[in-house]
Amino acid sequence: MNAPIADLRVDYRAGELELDDLASTWHEQLATWLGQAREAELPDPNAMVLATVDDEYRVTSRTVLAKDIDDRGVTFFTNYTSEKSHQLRQTRQASATFPWYGLQRQATVIGTVELLGKEETAEYWSGRPRTSQLGAWASPQSATVRDRQVLEDLYTTVESRFDGQDVPPPPHWGGWRLLPTHVEFWQGRTSRLHDRLRFRFNPARGDWVVERLAP
Repeated sequence: MNAPIADLRVDYRAGELELDDLASTWHEQLATWLGQAREAELPDPNAMVLATVDDEYRVTSRTVLAKDIDDRGVTFFTNYTSEKSHQLRQTRQASATFPWYGLQRQATVIGTVELLGKEETAEYWSGRPRTSQLGAWASPQSATVRDRQVLEDLYTTVESRFDGQDVPPPPHWGGWRLLPTHVEFWQGRTSRLHDRLRFRFNPARGDWVVERLAP
């Protein structure tokens, strides 16, 4: 018989996080941890749980894949007619958490969002598998459909439409960039005394401060 969910717990002992361990910037630190997740062969190391909110304060979360990290922010791509894009347009606020369970750590990025330009979208689009390109054209993301066959038929129609030619980016598809104001790095520790170090942007000074948070 399985134990009750309330009894499930892990004593985290995989590592620790001190101020001296951090890179000088949040994006270098995030890239380092992402690289370590890749080296550990964790599944989908660039997967992040993206939380958005609409103008009536209803929160929605889902997993998306980060496609770039630099000093400006974290980039991902999606359908602009999707629920997430509607919410991002309404509030321009988002949070994304990278859950690297195998390393007993996570990183959370909080901030505002901006649309990527067409050139950046086109550059990423050109490297996508053709099947993914066709899928982006075929799927009316977040819309209600009768059954799976509807999606299969839409895909077949799009496949025929672009037979023998390059597939261009759909006008309803592109990228968003999450522009951080806070980036927290969390490392599990024993006795639930976890390490939490946060980069926080100080708008008054125009720079970043690093602070330790109680677990």
